[in-house]
Amino acid sequence: MHPPIHEGILPVYKPPGQTSFDLVRRLRKLTGIKKIGHAGTLDPFAEGVMILLIGREFTKKADTFLNQDKEYEAVIHLGIETTTYDPEGEVVFESPLIPTSVQIEEALRHFQGTISQIPPMFSAKKVKGKKLYKLARQGLEIERKPIQVTLETSLLSYDYPELRLQITCSKGTYIRSIAQDLGKRLTCGAYLKKLTRTRCGPYHLQECIKLSENSISRAPDQAVKSAESSKLQAR
Repeated sequence: MHPPIHEGILPVYKPPGQTSFDLVRRLRKLTGIKKIGHAGTLDPFAEGVMILLIGREFTKKADTFLNQDKEYEAVIHLGIETTTYDPEGEVVFESPLIPTSVQIEEALRHFQGTISQIPPMFSAKKVKGKKLYKLARQGLEIERKPIQVTLETSLLSYDYPELRLQITCSKGTYIRSIAQDLGKRLTCGAYLKKLTRTRCGPYHLQECIKLSENSISRAPDQAVKSAESSKLQAR
């Protein structure tokens, strides 16, 4: 039997097809603890590191994680644009153009350092108190102010139509928008096909536990960090 969890920071693997709240609900069921939150969501189609915060003292620390940088591995599909910039949207543009490796490398130079990015309409960002995705589902599009984000983008592989990137980024970065903007720059269109968050602050994917409906796949005492030993405290 696993030792009881009372409070702490739990890095958890979120599988594709599940919402961030699914993990919170599952951990509440497994532990019997109601005061559980998370430090930043992942889109349902994405997978990877999610930080769950257990207990009142730790749920207060959500902003600390939100402000830390994150790392992703992204698979971008060239030649197609969608309404949502990801696999869940409707196709709105297609192109037969096949960029060369040299053109890819040149385009990626524009996704380094501090850049301006416009949040996508299909996002949870609020404008005047309204979530953008709710307006988008009504067929509405409103003006969004550009935000400043900091990126370090590396090419992992290119085998048309798929492009694999490693992206380290600051708070508030939309990887879907990077895919969309990259497609625009290459003039062939693109959408984000797959997204894996490999790191959130000091926590890496290999540290994450997995939650099923009835069990935790790794002993909680190996993953839950106490207030005294948590890496969060050291950052």
